[in-house]
Amino acid sequence: MNAAAVVAVYRELDRQRLNNGSSGNVSIRQGAAMLITPTGATAGTLAPEDLVRLPLAGPPVPGTAPSSEWAMHAAVYAACPAAHCVVHTHADACTALACLNEPLPAFHYMVVGFGGDTVPCAPYATFGTPELAEVAGRAIAGHRACLLANHGMICHGADPEAALSAAIRLETLAQQYLLARGAGQPRLLSAEELGQARQRYVSYAKPYQAS
Repeated sequence: MNAAAVVAVYRELDRQRLNNGSSGNVSIRQGAAMLITPTGATAGTLAPEDLVRLPLAGPPVPGTAPSSEWAMHAAVYAACPAAHCVVHTHADACTALACLNEPLPAFHYMVVGFGGDTVPCAPYATFGTPELAEVAGRAIAGHRACLLANHGMICHGADPEAALSAAIRLETLAQQYLLARGAGQPRLLSAEELGQARQRYVSYAKPYQAS
C-alpha cells in the first residue's frame, strides 16, 4: 500500500510537470526506515517493487540503489518528526526562485501554510552529498518545505497525498510570485496580517505540524 502510494505520487509529479525524466524523488517513512524511489527512476517505468527500503540513519543496504538524495530525505525526517512522506522536485518556478538564492516571501497569505513567514532557501551544496542533506535539514526545520539553492525544492506531509498537495501548492505560489516580480515589486504582508492569516488557518482546518 505504501509503495503503491509513493509510485502514484511520483507519476503524478511527472504528469503535473513538476519533474521530468528521472529528476526528483519521493519517500515514505516506515518506522525507523523509509521506502524511497530508486536512482534513475522514471514515471513510465517505476513499479512498487522497485522502491528501496533503507534505515533512516543509513547507509543503504549493500546491493541496493536508492535515490542519490536518500540522505536529504533522511535529514528531513530527522528535522521534522511529523513528516511521513517527502517529495523532492525540480519544478520550474521553484527551481528558478532557488537559482536566485532567495526564499519565497510572504507575498500571499498561503505562504504561512508552510509553517513560517517565508519558505526558506537552503544554501547551495552539491547534489547527493551529506552537505546538501545537512543544509536542507537545517532550512526545513519548523517548515513544510524549503527551496534548495541552484537545485529545486523539497517538502513533506503527513501522508503521500498531503506531500503531493504541498509540492503543487508551493510550485503554484512560486509561479505567482515570479509573475508578480516581473510586473513590479510585490507588496509583502505585514506581521499583523500574517498573524491574522495564521489564526484563520487554525480555524479553517486542523493545521499540519511541520515539526
